[in-house]
Amino acid sequence: MDTFNAIIQVLDSTIRLSVPLLLACLAGLYSERAGIFDIGLEGKMLVGAFAGASAAAVFHSALIGLGTAVLISVAFALVHGFASITHRGNQIVSGVAINFVAAGSTIILGQAWFSQGGRTPALQPGERFAAITWPGADAIKDVPIIGPIYAELISGHSILVYFAFAMVPFTWWVLFRTRFGLRMRAVGENPAAVDTAGISVAWLRYRALICTGILTGVAGAYLSMVQNGGFVKDMTAGKGYIALAALIFAKWKPVNAMFACLLFGFLDAAAIRLQGSPLPIIGKVPVQFMQALPYVLTVILLAGFIGKAIPPRAGGVPYVKER
Repeated sequence: MDTFNAIIQVLDSTIRLSVPLLLACLAGLYSERAGIFDIGLEGKMLVGAFAGASAAAVFHSALIGLGTAVLISVAFALVHGFASITHRGNQIVSGVAINFVAAGSTIILGQAWFSQGGRTPALQPGERFAAITWPGADAIKDVPIIGPIYAELISGHSILVYFAFAMVPFTWWVLFRTRFGLRMRAVGENPAAVDTAGISVAWLRYRALICTGILTGVAGAYLSMVQNGGFVKDMTAGKGYIALAALIFAKWKPVNAMFACLLFGFLDAAAIRLQGSPLPIIGKVPVQFMQALPYVLTVILLAGFIGKAIPPRAGGVPYVKER
């Protein structure tokens, strides 16, 4: 039974750790399907985390914090769109610039506003999203097998966790069952054909980036208002880049993206679980190695197990309207 409880705890951590990856991965899915490569997922998550925690601490409201996180992240997404769509700038350079601006501005503003070394004040219960206990979870938690699965894996998460996983079928429906999704996929493959049909390529791509901003804002809010209870310097810790890796690993498909993010979340959870514990044959492994393990395995998976991943054909290429 101890082994079963340990497995449940690792799986529970897997779900919690995969949520920001999943939201960022779906965010990248919208932009890249529309032909906009977005290296700036990391930066938009970071400003979302900072804006959400700051607004929640000042206004004492988790909902205001979430709304602020989404608005600021959408604003950064529109800046990326202004540079790469309106002015046809290099999308990679624009995304990297957003990451640099986010990393620097969050520290400077955090120190100027709160004087805590770039941190925000610790969020109180009303300022962050609490876990939701499903009906009957407390009553059956001691029932073997079924109880822990229902009480810990299914119940006991915040609303943002359920939102993240609900976005997977919703994104699939938007991409493959709606007119907007069809046009968005078309603009990522052949924008000239979309333009010929009388549809604005720029407006479609801007809408895709707005979707990206919304999801990265929620991902950032989750980090600072659920997982951590406040903003700390560079708290995204490369999750935006891992989300991009998961997106490539998933071959730009929403359901595959969910499983890829769960895999990376599991690697992270296992690394945390195994820190300081002796491994068979190898013995005790340094903590630094376990912390680096998810990133190392990300590279290995992408290098050896992804197969042939074909991105949208018009991805990364500014569209110039033919005269």
